[in-house]
Amino acid sequence: MYRSAGVAMAWNVFRFCTALRGLGSIMILLVLAIVGVTYYAVVLCNYGPALLAGGPTTLAAFAVLLLFHFLLAMLLWNYFSVVFTNPGSVPPNWNLDFDVETGETAPLASSEFSSQMNLQQSAALGSTGNPRVRYCRKCNQLKPPRCHHCSVCGKCVLKMDHHCVWVVNCVGALNYKYFLLFLFYTFLETTLVTLSLLPHFIAFFSDVDIPGSPAALATTFLTFVLNLAFSLSVLGFMIMHISLVSANTTTIEAYEKKTTPHWIYDLGWKRNFAQVFGNDRKYWFIPAYSEEDLRRIPALQGLDYPVRSDFDGQEL
Repeated sequence: MYRSAGVAMAWNVFRFCTALRGLGSIMILLVLAIVGVTYYAVVLCNYGPALLAGGPTTLAAFAVLLLFHFLLAMLLWNYFSVVFTNPGSVPPNWNLDFDVETGETAPLASSEFSSQMNLQQSAALGSTGNPRVRYCRKCNQLKPPRCHHCSVCGKCVLKMDHHCVWVVNCVGALNYKYFLLFLFYTFLETTLVTLSLLPHFIAFFSDVDIPGSPAALATTFLTFVLNLAFSLSVLGFMIMHISLVSANTTTIEAYEKKTTPHWIYDLGWKRNFAQVFGNDRKYWFIPAYSEEDLRRIPALQGLDYPVRSDFDGQEL
């Protein structure tokens, strides 16, 4: 009876993951459709024609359109960076050399991997003695610290945060910054659209005559409601991820920490921030890193994470 229930649950999860894979480009097209509707309402129906009005109205329309296009460009740049960037995969024959005294980790060379098969076998049984070494039975390989298996992508993802249906990709070590910037620019863009269309939305409920075709008015109304909803929801999501970054944790790890007395990766908010955004301020707001940061901050590669100095070997 219990086995049948387990098989049924596994089958349901499999069907759910298959459905998520099937969404694929549909979600990307949905995002582009929302962007297209918003562009039509803001630029073509309202603030584009306002440029020809003359006077202060023209200046205000120009400022709104300039900021709108800048934020839209940054939003799309970061969005497609998340979509097309590999979130981080485990290198072939990866293994882990762990120094208990310093808490430092380093990947073993391929020549050393064959001599460590006994470690792999014991890891499969969960008896390595190293709480940071885990084994993925689905990928049949060792998992680096903070790595988790994604059932949708069908692979282990470095520092996996979650699988996002909106970007049709996992959010992991190599594209987490891009995802946060996508949220940031989405919030700014949707807030701008909401505020710029607010006078038009209020006019719907007044007695004044509103210029424009019924289709344009309906699109403006729909765009205001959509962007208001996205602005509020993204704000909550962004606040959650700010708290995760400040504690150097992920969405998955936030649940794991409930049974952990000390989180060994919490190095203080400044160093935690640097492990996601880097130290070079010129790159903080674009989906890229400086070569200096990539060389000096191993955590940006997703395989090696420094731990707290007071780490005394306690289990995670």
